[in-house]
Amino acid sequence: MPAMNRVREPAIFLLFFLLGWLVLPPSSRVGAQVPSVAGQSGGGRARPGKKAPSGSGKADSPAKSAPVDPRLQSPLATMYTFLGAMSRVRREGKEAWKDALECLDLPKGTPPEGARELAAELLGILNRLGEITPGSLRDKEEVDREKLQRFRFFPQPLFHDWIPRKVREAGRIEFVRLPSGEWKFSRGTISGLDRLYSALSYLPSRAGSVDERRLSIPLWIRSKLPPSLTSGTILSLEYWQWLGIFLVILLGFACDRLTRFLLGLAVRRVLKSGRTFVREETLTRAVRPVGLALAALLWVALFPLIGLVGPALAVLRGAVHFFAVLAGTWALWRIVDLVAEAVEWRAARTQTRVDDVLVPLLRKTVKVFIVVIGVIYGAESLNIEIAPLLASLGIGGLAFAFAAKDTIENFFGSVAVLLDRPFHVGDWVVIGNVEGIVEEVGFRSTRIRTFYNSQVTLPNASLVRATVDNYGRRKYRRWKCHIGVQYDTPPEKILAFREGIQELVRSHPYTRKDYYQVWLHQFSPSSLDVLLYVFFEVPDWSTELRERERLFLDILRLARSLGIEFAFPTQTIHLYREEAKGEEEFDPFELEERRARAQGIRSARNLVKGQPWRKEKPGPVTYPEGPVPLEELDEEDIPPEERRET
Repeated sequence: MPAMNRVREPAIFLLFFLLGWLVLPPSSRVGAQVPSVAGQSGGGRARPGKKAPSGSGKADSPAKSAPVDPRLQSPLATMYTFLGAMSRVRREGKEAWKDALECLDLPKGTPPEGARELAAELLGILNRLGEITPGSLRDKEEVDREKLQRFRFFPQPLFHDWIPRKVREAGRIEFVRLPSGEWKFSRGTISGLDRLYSALSYLPSRAGSVDERRLSIPLWIRSKLPPSLTSGTILSLEYWQWLGIFLVILLGFACDRLTRFLLGLAVRRVLKSGRTFVREETLTRAVRPVGLALAALLWVALFPLIGLVGPALAVLRGAVHFFAVLAGTWALWRIVDLVAEAVEWRAARTQTRVDDVLVPLLRKTVKVFIVVIGVIYGAESLNIEIAPLLASLGIGGLAFAFAAKDTIENFFGSVAVLLDRPFHVGDWVVIGNVEGIVEEVGFRSTRIRTFYNSQVTLPNASLVRATVDNYGRRKYRRWKCHIGVQYDTPPEKILAFREGIQELVRSHPYTRKDYYQVWLHQFSPSSLDVLLYVFFEVPDWSTELRERERLFLDILRLARSLGIEFAFPTQTIHLYREEAKGEEEFDPFELEERRARAQGIRSARNLVKGQPWRKEKPGPVTYPEGPVPLEELDEEDIPPEERRET
C-alpha cells in the first residue's frame, strides 16, 4: 500500500479491510496433489502421488475460536506450502512470495527485501539437505496426538549424520506452533539462516530443484565471488558485503558530484533561455541537496543487492531511507526557493501586482506541504505509526481549533486580502495610524515599512475590517500652490507669466495635459497670487519630487526672463499727491492681451527649446552608490578651479 494510506482514519482502514476480505477468493487447500514440489523447489523430491495431509479435526491450540489455515496446520503442511510457493515465484511473482513468507514467523518490522532474502536462503538450505519426506516431518494427527508446540527438522540424527558436526552447529531449522494454531518456521531458525547457508554452501543443490540464486541477486553475486571474500566475516558481515557497502557509498558520492555539475549547467541554460534570473548563491543551494537526494535513492536501490539480513539490514535500511527522505525534503525546499526567486524576478517586471503577493504566499504553502510529506515519510522510514498519532490529534482537534482561532482567522484574512486586493507589495498605504510601504503579505500578517524605516506587522484579520487608504493606486499626484508677484507688476506681464506657466505644464514630460489650472487667483495683503493647480503622472514619490523641482526651476527662469519679481510679505506706504494729468491715449485691451500672450508663449518656448527631455522622456529616479565622478559631468559644467584639479 502507498505510504499515504497509513495516515487515513482507522474507520476507513477497517472498511477497506472488510471489503477486501469479502472479495478475496478462499485460499487453496494443501490437500491438492503435489507430485514434485520438493523435487522442484528443495533438496529432496516428494514421493510421487503423495498428498499433503489435510487433517479433519480442530487444532489443539490456545485460539480455538478461529479455524487454522490448512496450509499451516502442521510442520509437513507448512513445508509443502513453502516449497510449493517458492517453485511458483518466477511465474506468479508477488502472490507466490506472499504465500512463501506466510510460512515464516518473521520479526515485526522486517523489510520486504530482507524477508525475501531470508526465504531464498532457506530454500537454498533445503536444496542441500536431501529429499524431504513425510517421515522426516510431522502431520496434523501426530502433532495433535503428541501435543507438540515445537518441532526440529534439522539437525536430526537419523537424517543428517552425513553432515559435519561443525556445520550442524551453525544453525537449525525448526517449526513453532503459534497461539493461532499455525505452524511456521521459528524466529530462531530465521535468525540463523545466514550462518547456516554459508556453512552449507559447499554442498551441491539437488538435481531438478529451483536454484535459489535465480530468485536472489545477492546470492547470485555471492556465488560468483572467490571463496576468500565469502568465507570470513567481520561483525557478522562477510568480506564481500563490507566491500559492497564501500563501493555503493563511493558510487553514491560520485553520482552526487556528477548531478551537481550537470544540473547546474542545465539550470543555467534554462534560466538563460527563459530570460529570467536567480542569484548564484540560490542556484548552488538548490543543486547541492538534489545531488544528495539522487545519491540516497541510488543507495536505496543498491544496498539490497548486498544481501544484508537481520539487524544489519534493519539499521542500514532505516538509516538510508531516513537520509533519502531528509535529502528529498531538503532538495524540494531549495527547488521551491529557486523557482520562486525566478518567478519573483519575472513578476517584478510585469505591470500587475497580483503576482507580487501570490508568489510569496504560494511559496510558503508549498513549503508547508513539503514539510508535512517529509514528516510522514520520515516517520514511516523509522517504523513510527502515523495513524494512531493522527487519531489522537482528531480527539484533540476541537481544543486545537480553539487554541488556533487567531491563526485561522488571520489565514482567512490573508485569503480575503489576496482576493479583494486592497493593496499590493510596494504600495504606499495608510491603515489606521500606520503609514508606509507594503513589504510582504504572509499567512498571518502583513509587514509595512514606515518612512522612519521601522517595520510594522499588522494581523491580516484586522485588515478585513480596517480602512485602507492606498496612495499607491493614485494615477495622478496633485500639487496646488500660489505664486505671489509684486503689486506693481503690469497686467500684461502677469498675463505673459501665466501663459508661460501653462506652456511649461503642457511641455513637461510628467505633467497631466488634459486638466490643469493656472490663473491670477487672488489679491493677498502683500502679493498678487497666481494659482498653480497641476497633476503629475509619476510612478513613485521620488520621481514626483524630481519633476516638481524641474517645473519650479523652469518657472523661476521664466519669471526672470519676463522681469517678474516675486513678492515678499512686506508693507509699503504710498503718499499720494494729486497732480493734474493730461489725458492719455487708450491702448485697446484685446491688442494688449494678444501681445502679452504671444510674448509669454514665445518666452516659454525659447525656454524649453533646448531641454533634453523634449527628445526622450526621463526615467525613474535611481540612486548611485557613492559620489558621482567628475568625469561623468560635462566639462562646461565644471568650475574652473575644479577643472584644473581634474
